[in-house]
Amino acid sequence: MAMEKDLNPNSPRIRKLRDNSYPTTPTSRMSSNNQRDNHYPNIPNSPRDYNYTPSSPTARIRHRRRSSENLAEVNRSNVSRVSNLLLGDKNKYRSMWIRTCSSLWMLGGVVFIIYMGHLYIWAMVVVIQIFMAKELFFLRRRAHEERRLPGFWLLNWHFFFTAMLFVYGRIIQQQLVNTVSSDRFIYKLVSGLIKYQMVICYFLYIAGLIWFILTLKNKMYKYQFGQYAWTHMILIIVFTQSSFTVANIFEGIFWFLLPAALIAMNDVAAYFFGFYFGKTPLIKLSPKKTWEGFIGASVATIISAFIFANVLGQFQWLTCPRKDLSTGWLHCDPGPLFRPEYYPLPSWIAPFSPWKGISTLPVQWHAFSLGLFASIMAPFGGFFASGFKRAFKIKDFGDSIPGHGGFTDRMDCQMVMAVFAYIYIQSFIVNQDYSVEMILDQISRSLGHEEQKMLYVKLGDILQHKLQGRF
Repeated sequence: MAMEKDLNPNSPRIRKLRDNSYPTTPTSRMSSNNQRDNHYPNIPNSPRDYNYTPSSPTARIRHRRRSSENLAEVNRSNVSRVSNLLLGDKNKYRSMWIRTCSSLWMLGGVVFIIYMGHLYIWAMVVVIQIFMAKELFFLRRRAHEERRLPGFWLLNWHFFFTAMLFVYGRIIQQQLVNTVSSDRFIYKLVSGLIKYQMVICYFLYIAGLIWFILTLKNKMYKYQFGQYAWTHMILIIVFTQSSFTVANIFEGIFWFLLPAALIAMNDVAAYFFGFYFGKTPLIKLSPKKTWEGFIGASVATIISAFIFANVLGQFQWLTCPRKDLSTGWLHCDPGPLFRPEYYPLPSWIAPFSPWKGISTLPVQWHAFSLGLFASIMAPFGGFFASGFKRAFKIKDFGDSIPGHGGFTDRMDCQMVMAVFAYIYIQSFIVNQDYSVEMILDQISRSLGHEEQKMLYVKLGDILQHKLQGRF
């Protein structure tokens, strides 16, 4: 009977339990709502307006998560659209002004260095690659690990200067011998250094390897080997570009200046065309790149290449190759590429034109190829750098140049262009036949006095027999 009494819904005991579990007073409802809000702070208090279902917390959480994700996607799309098209940026004109001033400052400095000559241009390339190496070395450096490895950064620069000695020693060895050949002692000293240059570089590298092994520390192996691999990757990237650039300089300043100028022209044209006309995003790696900027810059670069090649081809000191390390002005035969050729206009155009023909330099047609590559293929070096920076979650490689970032940010496309220019010059420009000067230079550097005398006698006998056979 007691159990039946307790089961009666109107019994005092059941009524008391019901009142405690479901309070009906306003104060109780308020406290219950507060507890609910504290537990779910982002859930709205008006179930009627937001389709709130207290009996289904799982559905409530799903609804909240879905709405926040949709809102985040809308916000991201809006931000992406604004950044891609350079709209809504209140500081864009100030940024453009800073970028323009920096570009003019760099242009003036480069023009002055080019005026000074080949050696100063080579020195500029060395300074640029040192800054590039510095920016890339610091990209993966960690302060905590570096404090535990005092002097470890010196090892990176040891490998850097060893690679510099190897690369530039191989490139300028001929020019160096021609420069000091008047002094017999210096000639022998330089010839010996060139002969054993690879041995010297090899043992310098082995010394760096031993240095690295001796500095290995427990619990630091992963970081140290990561830095070792990172250093070698930097050396490959930096010296591949710079070695081809220096080789182009000694072929003639023209072949250094034209490719570098085309990259700068393409970059500036893409910036301004994209700034004023850009509407269609080009690639996700570079949100501010647009198809309008890419196409407009391509057309402008190809036209500029044809015109600029004619302007540069008028200056002999830009077109002459440098055979030594002197700093004097050059005078040489400009060669067939830099001699004007006359093309008469077609008969159906000549009556309507004040000119009867067009005079161009043959090198201008080669400039078309360089301009086409600079406008279509070279920008992918910049896209590669953009993806690289996204992987490391950085905006720029450095802050050495206001408005542009670091030197690495400016040289990303130049690295691709320098390699192509060298391959193009060696394949389609430079005559691969051996000249008398090249053969005599090899003889003077490779043969001793007695061997040169024997060669002289044998060449005299060969020439004498040929002359006797004619008569």
